[in-house]
Amino acid sequence: MDVKHIFDYAREVDTIIIYNKGGNVVDNNFFYLTQVKDGMFEGSFLIVRPDGIKIVTGELEEQAARATGLEVIVINSRKDIEKALRSVLQEVEVVGLNYSGITLADYTDLVKMMPDKRFVDVSVSIGEARKIKTPDELKLLREAAKIASEAFENVTQYIKEGITETELSSRLVYEMLRLGASEPSFSTIIAFGPNSALPHYTPSNRKLKRNEYVLMDFGALYHRYCSDITRTLVFGKASEEQKEIYGIVKEAQEKAMNAIRANVNGKEIDKIARDVIDSTKYKGRFIHSLGHGVGMEVHDHPALSPGYDMPLKENMVVTVEPGIYVPNFGGVRIEDDVIVKKDGFERITKGSRELIEIS
Repeated sequence: MDVKHIFDYAREVDTIIIYNKGGNVVDNNFFYLTQVKDGMFEGSFLIVRPDGIKIVTGELEEQAARATGLEVIVINSRKDIEKALRSVLQEVEVVGLNYSGITLADYTDLVKMMPDKRFVDVSVSIGEARKIKTPDELKLLREAAKIASEAFENVTQYIKEGITETELSSRLVYEMLRLGASEPSFSTIIAFGPNSALPHYTPSNRKLKRNEYVLMDFGALYHRYCSDITRTLVFGKASEEQKEIYGIVKEAQEKAMNAIRANVNGKEIDKIARDVIDSTKYKGRFIHSLGHGVGMEVHDHPALSPGYDMPLKENMVVTVEPGIYVPNFGGVRIEDDVIVKKDGFERITKGSRELIEIS
């Protein structure tokens, strides 16, 4: 990873510390900057400068750290950490920190450890740099999308009357793992019938009945990069209302997606999809933003939203996911991942978006 572009945004500093606490406080910037393939790197630091990166970690992760080709400082105790940081930062007065990736307790600890340093927040600057994907990142994102797309095609054969939401969820996760994912990129959503009207539904033991919507929102994690895809189908024969809702959502997605290109504002793309839906009797039933960025995190950054003013840039990766949700009836969402191009887009999630009816 060429770190120089980070400092094109974080111009107020020439040195950044990234602390990956681990557990429930994982800073993906650690893995973004090192592109390390293995390891958890709990309690590890990065010292980031325009001319390179130093990894400060314990013996447990030493082998994985050295495989990156970066300079590695091995520590075994808190005293070693303090000594290493103070030595490397001896001539540095202002240090950049990712405030969004560190706890208050750990920030306070760093201040006590190095009271002579002034710490500034560079989280926004790093986030801006991460929005534009490198060729290597795009390769990983394409593979994550491919895995999720193929998993959907495979799992449809298991959809039958009486299967539960949790059973179908576990089968879909298995298919992604079998195809090369390390794990799901987020908790899989499987919603049958009226449950599909809840965008962030948690699968239950509800059994599938005939002529119901089956909404599946899922993604694969591949070498730390995410995909995010939603497909909605009907088990049995779709009613006229089910077909109507699906057709409107499909039209909204197609028109919005076809407007994507570099330098178009994300909120304008959102408006295209929202206007399609709001021109029908389902006005107001599209209750979330049209899309978000995808990268090392499934919600990498805001992207296509009525409340977010952001011109799209070439090689951003965003979702396009309009939906209609009718309480006590059901909902439809169609979601694909696309790469923003200079004069258009590349859809990296595959498969037909026509309404599927499974008999």
